[in-house]
Amino acid sequence: MAKKVTGNLKLRIPGGKATAGPPVGSTLGQWGLNMMDFINPFNEKTKEYMGKNVIVHIKVYEDRTFDWVCLGQPVDDLIREKIKIQKGSGRPNTEKVGKISRADLEEIAKLKMDQLNAIDLDGAVKVIAGTARSMGVEVED
Repeated sequence: MAKKVTGNLKLRIPGGKATAGPPVGSTLGQWGLNMMDFINPFNEKTKEYMGKNVIVHIKVYEDRTFDWVCLGQPVDDLIREKIKIQKGSGRPNTEKVGKISRADLEEIAKLKMDQLNAIDLDGAVKVIAGTARSMGVEVED
């Protein structure tokens, strides 16, 4: 019989740098989970993302066990890396912070394809382009 899920956690953690302090320790501690059962495997698996933010989904079960999935870097971080900006615009409709090409969007879409709500690459590019526009980045065709 399947275990009963009591919680779904979504965390944004620097890759390879999870510690027992906040945000990891305080979040897992609330659910009564053993932090080191998460921290050591996470740091080992995310060495290639060292210092970059990584999204992690953790499923917490009734018996205080858990499963976790690493989703890689968030799309907004990938866009900021591509066009070399520190942050998006506070007013994306009026203040533009940069430009991104379709080739760059396709590259990001290929990385994130399995996590996007898109049927094909063209649909995935549209999703990524929407994220870019909401950050104040102009999309070039």
